[in-house]
Amino acid sequence: MEFDRNGLRVLDRAESLRRLAGSTIGRVGVSSRALPVVLPVNFLLDGERILIRTGRGSKLSAALREAVVSFEVDDFDPVDHSGWSVVVTGTSHLIQDVDDLRRVDALPLAHWAPSDGEIVAISTEMVSGRELPAPGQRNRPGRSGPSG
Repeated sequence: MEFDRNGLRVLDRAESLRRLAGSTIGRVGVSSRALPVVLPVNFLLDGERILIRTGRGSKLSAALREAVVSFEVDDFDPVDHSGWSVVVTGTSHLIQDVDDLRRVDALPLAHWAPSDGEIVAISTEMVSGRELPAPGQRNRPGRSGPSG
């Protein structure tokens, strides 16, 4: 197990993607009119790409066209003060291939936008994850594992 200098457990790519796959709401960070914007979205992990349905012609759809974006998902337990976060940086693109659209339309991709929306895929080129273990399982900075 690897820990960072702050005592957070480093999640490897496979574990980070597994946690993404178990979630349905995340936040996408985009640039809109040269300003950073973070928006909550429903999503689905499809293999190694993140799928988001947007409203046709929406600001989000426009911001996600062939752009480098950030995507974040997390979970936190307020009782034991533990949690995790996964951040993805990748390129977004509108899915236009008819066969891919047909396959993706059959997936359980929830959405807030109208059903005639567009589907955007975000690549998972860069993935990083961290976990804050429960207090009894925490590691101090500079040590290699829970038992030091």
